[in-house]
Amino acid sequence: MTTTNPKEQFLMAFLTFMSSIAGRATRVIAGLAFIVVGLVLGGFGYVLVVLGLVPFVAGAFDVCLLAPLGHMPFAGKAFREAASQR
Repeated sequence: MTTTNPKEQFLMAFLTFMSSIAGRATRVIAGLAFIVVGLVLGGFGYVLVVLGLVPFVAGAFDVCLLAPLGHMPFAGKAFREAASQR
């Protein structure tokens, strides 16, 4: 089932990228960057450490936390299978 709504097309393209290997790597790198910056800043920077853990862990465990926005499964492998059938 394809959609003609440009917003839904953009969302699915974004989610498909985020569930790809490049998207996972991007999330891991961004998470590490937040963690490092938070550790360097100290104090309230530790909030960045906690926030950085979210994309880092999601990328490392192949989970797409935004997938439910597109009515897709969390698990990366299941997402890729469902996206290929659309």
